[in-house]
Amino acid sequence: MSITTHEAELLDTAAPARGPTVKGMEIATAVLLMAVGGVAIQDSLRIGAGWGADGPQSGYFPFWLGLILVGASLGNLVAALRAARRGPAGGGAPLFASWSELGLVAQVFVPTAVFVAVIPFAGIYLSSAVLVAFFMIRFGGFRWASALPSGAAAALVAFVVFEIWFLVALPKGPVETYLGY
Repeated sequence: MSITTHEAELLDTAAPARGPTVKGMEIATAVLLMAVGGVAIQDSLRIGAGWGADGPQSGYFPFWLGLILVGASLGNLVAALRAARRGPAGGGAPLFASWSELGLVAQVFVPTAVFVAVIPFAGIYLSSAVLVAFFMIRFGGFRWASALPSGAAAALVAFVVFEIWFLVALPKGPVETYLGY
C-alpha cells in the first residue's frame, strides 16, 4: 500500500510539515480576487458601464460581474478572518500544502508557464511538441528517441485538426512560416 507525500509527512512526527496554511491561502485568494474585480469595475467605468439609448454599454456586464466578484470575495475574506480569530480546533493551523508538495506543483507549472511565454515567438505547434517531449522525459521516464517523435506527432495531429479540418488559425511560428502556412 503506497501513501502520499502528505500522509508520509503526517506520520513523521520528528519533522512536522511546513508550508502555507489554509487560512493564509483563503485570505490571499480573497484579496487577489477582490483586486481582479476592482480592476474589472474600474475599466468598465472607463469604457461606460451604463445603459445607453441602444442598450447596455460595453462595460455594463463586466461591471456587474466585477461587483459580484468583489462582493463574493469580501464575504470569503470576512469568513476567513472570523475563522482565523476563533483559532484552530486541534492546535496548529491546518496546512494548505507542504513546501515539498508545492515543489511538485512547480515542476509542472514552471514548464507550462514557459510554454505559454514561448508561443508568441515559436508558435503553438513547435512549443507543444517540445512540451510533450519534455513531460514524457521528465515525468514519464521516456528516452529522447521516443519522446521527440511523440511530441512531433502530437503537434502534427493538432495542426491537422485545427488548421486543416476545422480551419482554426492558431499562433504560428517560423516553422509554419517556412512550410508556407
